[in-house]
Amino acid sequence: MANRIPRRDFLRAGVAAAACGAWNPVWGGQINSRRAPAQPLSTGWSQLPDILAKIVPPQFPKRDFLITDYGSSASRGSDWAPALNAAIKACHQAGGGRVVVPAGTWLSNGPIHLLSFVNLYLEDGAHIVFGTDAEDYLPMQLVRWQGVRCLNYSPLIYAYRQRDIAITGSGTLNGQGWIWNKWTHKQLPAWKSLQKMAADGVLVRDRRFGPGYYLRPAMFEPYDCANILVQGVTFAGSPFWTMHPTFCTNVTIQEVTVESGAENDDGCDPDSCLDVLIEGCSFSTIDDNISIKAGLNPDAEGLPGCENIVIQDCDCQRSVWSGLTIGTDLGAYVRNVFIQNCTIDNCVSAHFIKGHENLGGGVENIYIRSNRILTCENVLALEPDSYVSPGSMGPAVVLNINMQDVTCDEARGAAFAFLGDPRLPIQDVALSNIVVEKASQAATISNTWGLTASDILVNGQPVDLTG
Repeated sequence: MANRIPRRDFLRAGVAAAACGAWNPVWGGQINSRRAPAQPLSTGWSQLPDILAKIVPPQFPKRDFLITDYGSSASRGSDWAPALNAAIKACHQAGGGRVVVPAGTWLSNGPIHLLSFVNLYLEDGAHIVFGTDAEDYLPMQLVRWQGVRCLNYSPLIYAYRQRDIAITGSGTLNGQGWIWNKWTHKQLPAWKSLQKMAADGVLVRDRRFGPGYYLRPAMFEPYDCANILVQGVTFAGSPFWTMHPTFCTNVTIQEVTVESGAENDDGCDPDSCLDVLIEGCSFSTIDDNISIKAGLNPDAEGLPGCENIVIQDCDCQRSVWSGLTIGTDLGAYVRNVFIQNCTIDNCVSAHFIKGHENLGGGVENIYIRSNRILTCENVLALEPDSYVSPGSMGPAVVLNINMQDVTCDEARGAAFAFLGDPRLPIQDVALSNIVVEKASQAATISNTWGLTASDILVNGQPVDLTG
């Protein structure tokens, strides 16, 4: 059994880390180091202006391509996928611009594939509804499915190795996830097979799913792309993860609304990305509102992690699971995450950092401030080994986690749950000025080193978490 993905596979499959490394040659070395020095709180937040300065939305020529010019009026009510993709191709070949979707309902029996320099613009009242016949989402495309690369049905909106792409406007994209949801309880055999292929070192190009399998497609997955903007639109009814930028750089997601879809409908999952801004968005999902990821080992070995992620001014309204999450897929590192001025409600953990000893990897340099929580189970949960099945990679590193100026109306469980692994304890957690009006328990803490806490108020009483 091979312990790592052969380098020839990495090159033949055109896997994204190659392109990402070209844009930032030191990134790979930073991500794959086992430990990095913890940054003091003030030094950490002082990095934010420089990170934000690097995240610049793409600009597009003032040139419009109306989809109705690429499909007859008789097409209305039937399949507009050919017209949508023809308009995108024409816009790309002309040097870029906007592909305009007018008000009305437009059925797309199959995926939309974005090309460089194209802004897919939905006018007010425009509704793109995606069909649910799986055969329409062939040929298969290279994706990362729950942290493992494979060929699967095309995401509903997909881009591969493109640059300067956008989805903007005020319209709605509907994936009819309630229909795709019938696949949810059929996917386990394929998922087990995919994980075994990765463990056995099967070439990515030979991990072929699609017909006969039930791995649901993501709604929007740009793969190995640069300079991405998603602004103003609403995503509804996602079959699987809603916005899933994978191996991407310079990503801006602003004022986007995500409504519930099928199970596993995470609102936004930056996955092995560099320089991402998620700002002013509203999430109401079944699964995590936002979840930052870095691949699943062994398939993540040698590939980039996720770095320089900024989440601010977001409204995390509802999740059956957690609000702001880092982990699950944590084969590499997640570093330099800044979360501020968000509202979080109706979830398990408002802030959740989790790993698994099958994943290795780590999370470090996380800065959280000025968030308001209404109801949750935990204000902050740190669980480097949150899954119970045995593993061989060792627990994830959790290092330098900072939270300040946070309020919570009600935590139905322990306000703070830090459950470190004795083999590699959680290290360097700093908490300050946190008020939890009501909690079943102030804290449950184990295997956590370097915890500092000041001005912590739970159930109206000062709490000393360092004792």
